[in-house]
Amino acid sequence: MTKLLLASIHDVGPRSESAVDHLIDIMAPILGGMKLAMLVVPDHWAQAPLAAAPAFQTKLRGWADQGVEMFVHGWFHKDLAEHSGMAAFKAKHMTASEGEFLGLSQDEAARRMADGRKLIEDIIGRPTTGFIAPAWLYGPGAHAALAQSGFAMAEDHMRVWRPQTGEVLARGPVITWASRSVPRQRSSKFFAALARHTLHGQRVVRIATHPGDVTVPSLIASIRATYAAFAARRPAARYAQLMGPV
Repeated sequence: MTKLLLASIHDVGPRSESAVDHLIDIMAPILGGMKLAMLVVPDHWAQAPLAAAPAFQTKLRGWADQGVEMFVHGWFHKDLAEHSGMAAFKAKHMTASEGEFLGLSQDEAARRMADGRKLIEDIIGRPTTGFIAPAWLYGPGAHAALAQSGFAMAEDHMRVWRPQTGEVLARGPVITWASRSVPRQRSSKFFAALARHTLHGQRVVRIATHPGDVTVPSLIASIRATYAAFAARRPAARYAQLMGPV
């Protein structure tokens, strides 16, 4: 059984350019090059439209030319919906107003998926790898839209799957970090340290970083240690390899 390491940078867009550069400087030497995915937000919080940032578009295409896989990562990333029940719990405790696709209708989710895909594919000049909802949170409308979207793959906290068939391509928790409060920083560092000792048996290990991570030195230290621990035992791979030989 070939074991794989999948690395990603979330929330990529004009407003996160310097942080993304910083994360690349950390990750690429450990991974052996640009063996990573980027999750691109078309207009982060309606404050950073990718369509109006030609210099960053050029940079994005350059990364794609180097082999970086590009995922559509919502449209605004911000969640403006009203929630109830379990969705309200997820919106409050699993993210800070970032779960854009948790409360969308099928039609609105489909529109944002299609618009994001067209924008990003026009920029990079090739198909996107898939769709990943902001904060890995999907409501019923998003799941229904995703099944009809034509995206080859999607991801949440616990799996990667084919939206059209539901086939699971990889299982296991994403290793990630949270920078927005000291308790969350501590808990994410604890989980990463635990993962470095317990997840080596997983066929696929996914590690995700965010621009906010670069603001906390202790998170950067944890990120370096975590990538190094897994890269020493398995190659950095592409999400596309989950679909079969490429």
